[in-house]
Amino acid sequence: MGQRLILAGGGHAHMMILAHIRNLVRNGHQVTVIQPSDYHYYSGMGPGMLGLTYTADDIRFATRHVVERQGGTFIRDKVTGIDAAGRTIATSSGLTLEYDVLSCNTGSFVPFQNVHGDTSTIFAVKPIERLQEAQRVVISLCASRSTPHIAVVGGGPAAVEIAGNLRRLANLRGRHMPRITLFAGRGLLSKLPAAIRSIARESLARQNIAINEEGYVQEIRNGRFAVGDSEVCPDLIFMATGVRPSPLFKASGLATGPSGGLLVNEYLHSVEHTEIFGGGDCIDFGPSPLDKVGVYAVRENPILLRNVTARLHGLRLIPFDPGSKYLLLFNMGDGTAIFSKGPVCFRNRSAFLLKDIIDRRFMRRFQALERL
Repeated sequence: MGQRLILAGGGHAHMMILAHIRNLVRNGHQVTVIQPSDYHYYSGMGPGMLGLTYTADDIRFATRHVVERQGGTFIRDKVTGIDAAGRTIATSSGLTLEYDVLSCNTGSFVPFQNVHGDTSTIFAVKPIERLQEAQRVVISLCASRSTPHIAVVGGGPAAVEIAGNLRRLANLRGRHMPRITLFAGRGLLSKLPAAIRSIARESLARQNIAINEEGYVQEIRNGRFAVGDSEVCPDLIFMATGVRPSPLFKASGLATGPSGGLLVNEYLHSVEHTEIFGGGDCIDFGPSPLDKVGVYAVRENPILLRNVTARLHGLRLIPFDPGSKYLLLFNMGDGTAIFSKGPVCFRNRSAFLLKDIIDRRFMRRFQALERL
């Protein structure tokens, strides 16, 4: 007898399930995908889209089209609640849907609660599609003001990539050159090795991007904020202060981990409810903490497909192995990337070309489903 499978989100960790919807439907199952947009944007290429290296079509996957062509149901909506006891989900539009198996890939968001007043000049790095609007605003700003000031708030990899690609965008399309400042709290890339920090500083300095490490931005009010003893009033603010899992799970009373994500075991299902699975940024992996990086979502793909399918058919599950150290590649916006794996660390054009090849290959693999 067919089961009801709901996918909450069509992100990186769900790509292989999305690719196999036709088989699931042929086996009698009802597959419903719920996502706020008809498209899923690949975050690893988001800064490159901002900097005009990629178009929106290059970095997005037509989730709705792929789901419906394979006989699944797509609902443009957002899952806002999970009733695990009743096996139902609630959406922002007021729908209540029943499931037999639920898999969550609801992603993450940039948390910053202390933003008040006018937010028209503030852009968060997620959702990625908002970077398209930000791109247009930057071009307009650089056309209308002689030396506009753009602030990037955050000291992690996302902030570094955004700052570099803002400079690239201004170089390519700006009538006037903006002043770009990276407000990095108490230390740029403080969680990464010293070699990466040094290389990033050199690249940013070459691109005339200032780094402020006088303190954390505690509050933004009407586009203004204080750092140390100074008040800053930039023309545009990009928020890249790190990401947190969706608050969905804690709000639904499910077991969560240290970051607030759905707490899952080695089989990628909830430690409390074996019919609820999860992957990507929205989970906390119980056996060992995982960094919020896309490589783990990609590695979770085949396990989620295998275990969700197994749960639908009453078969044995297999454990997820996070694997060894992963490759870091940061797009610096100037045609180079920082390469880091283990003790090896450098920045050059070849590193960017490697990142470009990896990212484009990933997208082509799943965008091919759109043409089947």
